[in-house]
Amino acid sequence: MPRPLVAVVGRPNVGKSTLFNRLVGRRIAIVEDTPGITRDRLYHNVEWSGVEFTLIDTGGIILNETDPLAVQVRSQAEIAIEEADVILFVVDGADGLTPTDQELANLLRASQRPVLLVVNKTDNPRRELEAAEFYALGLGEVHTISAAHGHGVADLLDAVLRVLPEERGSTEEDEDAIRMAIVGRPNVGKSSLLNAILGEERSIVSPIPGTTRDAVDTRFRWNEQELVLVDTAGLRRSGKVQGTVEYYMALRARSALERSHVGIVVIDGAAGILDGDKRVAGLAHEAGRACIVAVNKWDLVDPGIVRSSGKRHADREKIERFTEAFRRECPFLHYAPLAFLSATERFGVQQVVETAIEAAQNHAHRIPTGVLNRLIREAVDRRPLMDQGRTFKVYYATMARVQPPTIVLFCNDPDMFHFSYQRYLENQVRAQYPLEGTPIRILARRAEGKERDSRDR
Repeated sequence: MPRPLVAVVGRPNVGKSTLFNRLVGRRIAIVEDTPGITRDRLYHNVEWSGVEFTLIDTGGIILNETDPLAVQVRSQAEIAIEEADVILFVVDGADGLTPTDQELANLLRASQRPVLLVVNKTDNPRRELEAAEFYALGLGEVHTISAAHGHGVADLLDAVLRVLPEERGSTEEDEDAIRMAIVGRPNVGKSSLLNAILGEERSIVSPIPGTTRDAVDTRFRWNEQELVLVDTAGLRRSGKVQGTVEYYMALRARSALERSHVGIVVIDGAAGILDGDKRVAGLAHEAGRACIVAVNKWDLVDPGIVRSSGKRHADREKIERFTEAFRRECPFLHYAPLAFLSATERFGVQQVVETAIEAAQNHAHRIPTGVLNRLIREAVDRRPLMDQGRTFKVYYATMARVQPPTIVLFCNDPDMFHFSYQRYLENQVRAQYPLEGTPIRILARRAEGKERDSRDR
């Protein structure tokens, strides 16, 4: 399940980025004694007492400001507030209570999110006592810290865990449903595909890139199978979207992938395979999700599929050429099937859904331990791995988990397990279990009680 989101907000120069760096455990946000330095949004995963959450650093909020940059920063922070499960409202203990703090407190109360009031820069007993004035904001307990020195940060993290939701974006009724995240760069037809699948206009369709800002979940039934479709905002090159609303659109899309079983990567077939398509496909792969590629707008490439009379005939040669090009450009998605469609013409839509369902089922497939051990043993015997006269030995194999299928090999020396041999074993597994649409992870662990010495030769 996705990690809860915790947003750090406050007026400029109160130490938000210093606190962000302290909680993350390393210097990521730029820290300067100048208001407005933080323009680009940063987010990073944090773990405390075995619980993980995502921390978002926001720019300083300046209310009643007409400067375009200040307005943009404020809008970004407001989106972060809307998105967050918990808000850390940071104020400056050295400056004391300010009118801006009072205005921000009113704004945060309206958000109806849990708000922890954090008084930073309380570096000495006097400031600890003076921090009591912030109770006037009406936000409950005052958490005094020094982000620069780490004072009070552990207690603050404990307080965060007390108000974090146990799970984010899930309900009991979703447990048996297959969640499908529709992802892709802007204007490739994601909303059109969602509408075609549902058979009704459930999402706004516009030729203007970026119309869809929020991730909208839609639950429905397909041939007795419960499905949840997540239509996400178009993803653009991260370097071009930092500090804009589109940055949060991308964050929501990543979040949608994290809480889905399968990603449907939509590509504009008429435009070909662009760098943006590769980046989007990489998100699903890196998240370890099942993945299929929906090549949309194929009617522009092959007009024959939309003939009004008679059967529709797809040009197989064009499909094969595109498939070969995709495999060449995105070799990391060698396991992902391609489905060719025209969402606006309702051609190929059924194939997309059924292919995605199959990919999700393969994503959860478990190979019995006995069968897996025989398969791996035979593969290793057929092609032994040697390194400087030593032989790579696998004593035992097990499928440690699914979603994605993850195989652990207990061996004599994990350092010998080269990527090329990993790929060889994966191919041997797929020869018997195609598992189309899902990545397969194969990990090597040292077998207990086995020594790495001359006896392995």
